[in-house]
Amino acid sequence: MRPNGRHTAGASQLLALRMWAICLLLLSAVAMSPTTAKAAPSQAAATTHVYLLRGVLNIFSLGLDTIGARLEAQGIPVTVANFVSWSSLADEAAANYRAGRVKTIVLVGHSSGATALPDMIAKLNHLGVPVKLAIGLDSVFKTKLSTGAERYINIYIGDGPGEPVRAATGFRGKLDNVDVRGSGVGHITIDKNEAIQRRVIAEIDAAIARSRGPAGPIAAPGAAPRSARSAAAVPPARN
Repeated sequence: MRPNGRHTAGASQLLALRMWAICLLLLSAVAMSPTTAKAAPSQAAATTHVYLLRGVLNIFSLGLDTIGARLEAQGIPVTVANFVSWSSLADEAAANYRAGRVKTIVLVGHSSGATALPDMIAKLNHLGVPVKLAIGLDSVFKTKLSTGAERYINIYIGDGPGEPVRAATGFRGKLDNVDVRGSGVGHITIDKNEAIQRRVIAEIDAAIARSRGPAGPIAAPGAAPRSARSAAAVPPARN
């Protein structure tokens, strides 16, 4: 028995319509997928700038590049440079702050880059520019804060080359020394460690969130820094 031509054509059209419907559903699912949909950066993130200072020779602090890439994926502008550029970077940050292009400044340094942070903070403060957050990763020389960021976090290896940061008389701000001895990280790997990177990014995200509201209280001159924490103080904080 020969099939009816109209019936065959109708069945083909119905099949084609079903295929189109399936394709549209798949495209809709992809478009709505949270893994592919990227939220626009907030105004606070867009007006933040994070300066990441590498250490000696510019080759031992490449974990800062990874941190920078993750921050950029969140819509946060970053600059990654060698620590010897700290003075010119402070001038650049001050110019952008005065022009209103940047409202929140964050500094992160590893090794000699961490050692240079107090100098960069002091120059920015001298230029009338506040620093929201500074994070040092295993500063290799005795480091003293004479002027302050709103918050300074020094993550160091107590039984390695790193040193706790000390507050000079008249220091204003909040200082946390975080000792990560026994956590398995070394001076060359601390910036590349996943838990450390997540902690750094989480602290930056929190600082940006705080920048949306009033600034936190500043410690009185001469206030003692908070005591060092144990290695367990660096959990894999969520991003």
